[in-house]
Amino acid sequence: MFGWEFPPHVAGGLATACYGLTKGLAKHNVDMIFVVPKAYGDEDGRNVRVLGAEDVTLEGSVSEVAALWKHMVYFEAHSHLLPYLAPEEFESITSAMTRDGTITHTSHFARRFKFAGGYGKNLLNEVTQYALLAHTIARQNEFDVIHAHDWLTYLAGIAAKKASGKPLVIHVHATEFDRSGENVNQMVYDIERRGMAEADMVITVSNLTRNIVVSRYGIDPAKVQTVHNAVDFNTSSFDDVQRGTDEKIVTFLGRITYQKGPDYFVEAANKVLKRYSNVRFVMAGSGDMLHRMIRHVAKLGIADKFNFTGFLRGDDVPHLFALSDVYVMPSVSEPFGISPLEAMRTHVPTIISKQSGVAEVLRHTIKVDFWDVDAMADAIYGILQYPALTKMFIRLGDREVESLKWDNAALKVKQAYEKVTAKNGKIIAKS
Repeated sequence: MFGWEFPPHVAGGLATACYGLTKGLAKHNVDMIFVVPKAYGDEDGRNVRVLGAEDVTLEGSVSEVAALWKHMVYFEAHSHLLPYLAPEEFESITSAMTRDGTITHTSHFARRFKFAGGYGKNLLNEVTQYALLAHTIARQNEFDVIHAHDWLTYLAGIAAKKASGKPLVIHVHATEFDRSGENVNQMVYDIERRGMAEADMVITVSNLTRNIVVSRYGIDPAKVQTVHNAVDFNTSSFDDVQRGTDEKIVTFLGRITYQKGPDYFVEAANKVLKRYSNVRFVMAGSGDMLHRMIRHVAKLGIADKFNFTGFLRGDDVPHLFALSDVYVMPSVSEPFGISPLEAMRTHVPTIISKQSGVAEVLRHTIKVDFWDVDAMADAIYGILQYPALTKMFIRLGDREVESLKWDNAALKVKQAYEKVTAKNGKIIAKS
């Protein structure tokens, strides 16, 4: 299994999903090696063996490594790269090995690569180096199936498949159309499309995403399967948290980027405050729109009713949910969206955009179009003003979210493994 990060080193929902899925798969007797670019040593290895790619040596004859390198796609980019978790600038990709003919093809090549362990300016360089090392990792380990999470690891999954001949499953947690709308980064789109094309099976986190994969990437629908995300129930309880204020609290939690719709949250907050004053709005997260949102809140004259927390990690997330009276996810395009499930698990009524994958599995939540700030403001006001509405959503939401467990999602993923490995001539052990 290839991923870009693993708890406790979390930058967003992707790592949370990988963690929940691996725990669920372990309960179904699936043994996993989870490869990250950089392992810190404090990852939770109770259910998986966590392997850092930077601890692996790329080696072989120069001709072998050069052939592998030639197979990798080169990209020259002159725009901002939008990865799944946080938009960052990056430098144009540079060659990691000498190809000018000054060394012989029979010479032995051995090299290790250092990874920043995040989403820094050399991201595309690291994506390619990670793929090169995936080829070595695949040759050094025994396994039945390869599972690659999101576009950053698709080239690694392809390299591992070519090295081993084992089937490849790629997991689409988001697409470039989710991150960038219609202004797609062609380079990222090309990586995504290549990964989908070379995969034996494509798993999407919602039917919304499945439709994008089929219609915008031209992938055969027969090999695209939806497995909805879930929520982890084995976390600390914050039911007795002390609020320290009599004000109601309405929360936005996520990357403060175009995809997540933070500007619509601010506009809805402004409308609510004109009708209901005993409320405070919290925007938790970081991203390229953060400073714009701070300026916008100040311009609207509601800064005294707004808190910006920055990025939250670990127990700070459920702690914030425990303090909240309403959770709002106004995403412009959300492949799934685990945070509403986390909020509902903490007994918080939720308002979500209709343009989200989680809307496919939730009934006891309020759904609005992301752009309809009037409907969003009405929904917030209704929950704040009418306690009976809050009690109803908490009671029904508890029952609903109880069924959305990672064990159930993991079983569907294991069945996908069994399907592709059966085609490959081998069936993994059943639980």
